[in-house]
Amino acid sequence: MGAQQACLAAGDLALSGIRLRCPRCATGIAALDCAACNFSIAIRDGIAHALSPESNAHHARFMEDYERIRESEGRGSESDDFYLGLPYRDTSGRNRGQWQIRARSYDYLVRHLLDGTPRGSRILDLGAGNGWMSYRLARAGYRPCAVDLITNDRDGLGAARHYQTCLAKRFPCFQAEISRLPFADEQFEAAVFNASFHYAEDYEASLREAMRCVKAGGMVIISDTPWYAREESGRQMLAERRAAFLQSHGTAADSIATLGYLTDERLRRMEDAMSIHWNVHRPWYGLRWAMRPLVAKLRGRREPSKFRLYVARKVG
Repeated sequence: MGAQQACLAAGDLALSGIRLRCPRCATGIAALDCAACNFSIAIRDGIAHALSPESNAHHARFMEDYERIRESEGRGSESDDFYLGLPYRDTSGRNRGQWQIRARSYDYLVRHLLDGTPRGSRILDLGAGNGWMSYRLARAGYRPCAVDLITNDRDGLGAARHYQTCLAKRFPCFQAEISRLPFADEQFEAAVFNASFHYAEDYEASLREAMRCVKAGGMVIISDTPWYAREESGRQMLAERRAAFLQSHGTAADSIATLGYLTDERLRRMEDAMSIHWNVHRPWYGLRWAMRPLVAKLRGRREPSKFRLYVARKVG
């Protein structure tokens, strides 16, 4: 990107009205440069890159493994239609089951959790991936801001280019850590961990960051993170996944220790540590999905994961 294009992109970011703070030293910044530690947020291809060199080095192996695995799984497409149909249509046909879950979670979120949130409200999309949720939220009249570590143009933030012909204005995209967000305090009405909370290394730190960015009375939502009744089941799932990834992709994808899953005990620990209360919502994913625990028990397998929506309000 040339200097003139960079200035235009920075201007678009300023027009979005989002107030920034340095993700490296937490100093408030008026533009893209931090006078306190000399870190600069770089704008490239419409994405604000807010990873410090230290954070980039820490996550480099994870990002490399993640991109390689997702590519081998057939994620992404060259077609606009693929992205514009998500989460309701997977025109690739490769991951229809997962997108059906995402679609039902999203519909529940919009109809039951955001129904009292005025149109025009800012929504933080944490773990935005290819930007499908931000696109849908923008079409619904909200002002989303997409955050992810991955920036490629098939499965990362770069794929947001596919939505621009259907939106009056492209939503802001930030490459950033969920535990070091580049946003000033209390300016979003809601923050949604979009199938991403289980990638957190420190779930309390990540939750605190989201809460910091949300206005008083706003909410933080965890969506599409696997839940297990027993800790043992979650550990077994992670072991199975590591073995499967190693066999299929040549990597165990465990370069950083992530949360991986939720249990009631983990949720209670977050409540106690942060003085919050989780409201648990259980969308209906269909009879076949509901029967999975019984089928697993009859076949002598570990319990399957469940997906729920967890909502915590920020008390003013």
